Amino acid sequence: MDLREKVSEFPLEPGVYLFKDATEKIIYVGKAKSLRQRVKSYLLDSRQLDAKTGSLVREIAEAEYIVVDNEREALALENHLIKRYKPKFNILLRDDKTYPYICFTAAEQFPRVFVTRRLEKNGSLYFGPYFPAGLAHRIVHFINRYFGIPSARMELNRPHTRAWLEFYLSRSLGPRAAGQTLEERYAEAARDTRLFLEGRRRDLIKSLEERMQRAATDERFEAAAGYRNLIRTVKDMEERQKIAAAAGDDIDVLAWYAETPQVAANLFHVRGGRVVDRREFYWEDLAEFEPQEFVTSLLKQIYLDANYVPRFIHVPIEFEDSQLLEEVLSESIGHRVEIATPQRGVKRAFLDLVETNAKHSFTQRFRVMKPNSQVIAEALEAALGLPTTPKRIESFDISHIQGSDTVASMVVWEKGKMKKADYRKFIIRGASAETHANRADANKATAGENTLEAQLLRDDFASMREAVGRRYKRLLEEKKPLPSLILIDGGIGQLHAAAEALEKLNIADQPLASIAKKEEILYVYGHEGEPVRLDHHSPILHLVQQIRDETHRFAVTFHRLRRSKHRLRTSLTDVPGIGEQTAQKLLKQFGSVARLRQMSVEELTAALPRAKAEKLHEFLREEFSTTQ
Repeated sequence: MDLREKVSEFPLEPGVYLFKDATEKIIYVGKAKSLRQRVKSYLLDSRQLDAKTGSLVREIAEAEYIVVDNEREALALENHLIKRYKPKFNILLRDDKTYPYICFTAAEQFPRVFVTRRLEKNGSLYFGPYFPAGLAHRIVHFINRYFGIPSARMELNRPHTRAWLEFYLSRSLGPRAAGQTLEERYAEAARDTRLFLEGRRRDLIKSLEERMQRAATDERFEAAAGYRNLIRTVKDMEERQKIAAAAGDDIDVLAWYAETPQVAANLFHVRGGRVVDRREFYWEDLAEFEPQEFVTSLLKQIYLDANYVPRFIHVPIEFEDSQLLEEVLSESIGHRVEIATPQRGVKRAFLDLVETNAKHSFTQRFRVMKPNSQVIAEALEAALGLPTTPKRIESFDISHIQGSDTVASMVVWEKGKMKKADYRKFIIRGASAETHANRADANKATAGENTLEAQLLRDDFASMREAVGRRYKRLLEEKKPLPSLILIDGGIGQLHAAAEALEKLNIADQPLASIAKKEEILYVYGHEGEPVRLDHHSPILHLVQQIRDETHRFAVTFHRLRRSKHRLRTSLTDVPGIGEQTAQKLLKQFGSVARLRQMSVEELTAALPRAKAEKLHEFLREEFSTTQ
């Protein structure tokens, strides 16, 4: 059946339509009050004069539809399908920043709190989103400090051989060592934390006051003073929130700047009358920029699945679906949401300011392309969900050939540049020496997964554990600070190997991430299920790649040097009577095999007995003649 004939049989009801190309790939998703009328409009000759529509129509090979009860359902379904299939002709939300939540693992015996960007149905409670992103980390740090509930990724239900350092310093209730029972105290702290996160500050203060009185009555004055200080802190936070809430409205302000096919948009978050953060969005290949379609698509993708929507959203232009979107958002979020286009006064002036910032973002991204290091570091903090802006990054890589001469490297990025004075090399002791010598026999004797590749991969993990463990054991012994971020060259396996080394040292909550070589995907430890995929033009990705590539270069250079020295020593030890120590002595004294080859027997006797000198002289001459 011809496409026009098929579309003429579409229903007149509201719904969502899907266009597919010749390979049956979905290339566009849209919604309509009347499916038949809307889809037929694409096939009119006049519509094909529009560049974008013409390109779309030329690729349509199939059209399908889904009928729903009303436009609200169509709006929600359209948004879901766009996010699921990412059709190339839809305007897709691309962003280096997502806002975090605080996860309270209520289903665990010993609940933990930590920052996450992914909500899962696992019995945990989620609070947020928080902006700026650092606010979530500050709240978690407050909970760690005042309530004692940890954020550690390590398992708290099992006893550990040693307690976490924070436990000994009375700054955390876990992880605990075997024999230390804290169930009642931990449960109390978990209840307080939940009340705090749920915003039930009055109930929390009342409970704390009752415990303070009991402690004072029992003459546990130190405990009573601790409760008193915590009550003061919670009351102070509550007052500051009241002041902020009274200072002004919660508004999101969106504006953009476009030079087709490139577009930059800014979304400012105003909370309590103050700008608390902004998001930047970029598009590089929009064949046609139509402002009404652009703002509609953007607002739907940002807000329809959001847990929080402000009362006011300001945009530069009015658009067709604004009233429908207001109704859907108001109904789903539980309070009135207004989408407006201010025409004058302070609100219009602020909208113009956001548009100016969007133009600056456009220039920075598409013309300058070199934002300063502080801006990139702040963007990296937001993208990876780091607790602070990274000032120092230490990066690790492993290098070997078929498991031989395994080495590791560590390079340092600090305050915007590579700090070569702090680079470190590691000769791996445990991963290659004996395994390489016996690997061939081992692989013949075993089958299945114990292949050479699998063995090498296991050696890689062991090497990473060793290098990371040695590095941070030394830092702890020297009482030096840990870096803002540890970056691992590799995938999830290498990431977990590094995490195991840190856990063995009882280092918890150390920011740790890895970058996979082929896909250029970033994995953050504790959030492996939500990998960070950055735009290939992103300055954040460029920074991480720069650090990763320098780590790899440093490791390979060191490995080649080691391998070259090993080969030289091996050629000398082939001479009867010359062992490893003598070979090293000769190379140290004379510099190279080439220099030894030029020496006479008499000159060699200065370092060797004459018999050995003659054998060495003869060997080097024969070796030289066979290589010509």
